[in-house]
Amino acid sequence: MKKIWAPWRMQYIESSVKSKKKDECIFCRAVKGRDDSKYYVINRFKTCFSLLNIFPYNNGHIMISPYKHVADLDDMNTDEHADLMALVVYTRKLLTKAFKPQGFNIGINLGQVAGAGIVDHVHIHVVPRWNGDTNFMPVISDTKIVSQSLKDTYDALIKIDKKSKK
Repeated sequence: MKKIWAPWRMQYIESSVKSKKKDECIFCRAVKGRDDSKYYVINRFKTCFSLLNIFPYNNGHIMISPYKHVADLDDMNTDEHADLMALVVYTRKLLTKAFKPQGFNIGINLGQVAGAGIVDHVHIHVVPRWNGDTNFMPVISDTKIVSQSLKDTYDALIKIDKKSKK
């Protein structure tokens, strides 16, 4: 049997357990943080921000969330909705420039039964997709292979983002 090693993920698993003990929302922690690279924050718009998912479905999996801690879209105003969607569009363009995916899954899971892992702070998932990015590993061994480290993904996105803003 072959083994797939990803030792860099252990610090994220441990930090996730620690944050659950503190009962602190990952989005609120990232918003308050002064070091965007520590929380993998990609962009900050007026009312919303984006960050890498530290447990990604695919390489480049980004979450977009309002700064305001709200559980539902109904708890946001029109300006926040517009900002949220503008950041979704910008993020898709950024991922396209950086990684040239062949498609995207973009979605919101509202409520635990809908699959939300974090139910009390609304967020949108933007997941780049490529032909062949699915295989037997999740089915056979409950293992997902992500081909690039979070730091490398973050660095690539920040580099492209800086070029786009010039």
